[in-house]
Amino acid sequence: MVSDTPEETDFRNRYALELRKKKVKQSLNPHFGYDELSDELRKVRSQELATPGRRGEQIKNEEILKEIVRRLDLDRHGRKG
Repeated sequence: MVSDTPEETDFRNRYALELRKKKVKQSLNPHFGYDELSDELRKVRSQELATPGRRGEQIKNEEILKEIVRRLDLDRHGRKG
């Protein structure tokens, strides 16, 4: 794993905050239906295919996956967090 530069850490933190604001449509499985978070994941993965190896897209992908896991964990624990 590559350690982040100060700029990458700042970008990662700001992007994680933006992801928390993304809306999720409430349905049977809100994390993988059509919503802003999964739409963002599709955009990032599409950009990764167009320009492979860019650190920004790698960070975005990691942060989106962390946010999905965080939301799943909150749902599992009754949104105590």
